[in-house]
Amino acid sequence: MPKSRIRKKADFTPPPVKQAQTIKLGSRGWVAPVMLAMFLIGLAWIVTFYVTDTRLPIEVLGNWNIVVGFGFIAAGFGVSTQWK
Repeated sequence: MPKSRIRKKADFTPPPVKQAQTIKLGSRGWVAPVMLAMFLIGLAWIVTFYVTDTRLPIEVLGNWNIVVGFGFIAAGFGVSTQWK
């Protein structure tokens, strides 16, 4: 009986080695200082309002100075969403 043809498999060659790619997300170094500055400005605004017995920072605003102070604090939280 004749011998069947032997199929030879191709030699295994490993795929080329991929080098690790660094993913650059961008520079967000400004976020932390701006966030902390907003928190501190808001806190200082509210403390100044209470310590000066409603005469400072802006006397015309009256109790709305509290809203302005909390607005700065809220803006600090808004900036903090950009932190990675």
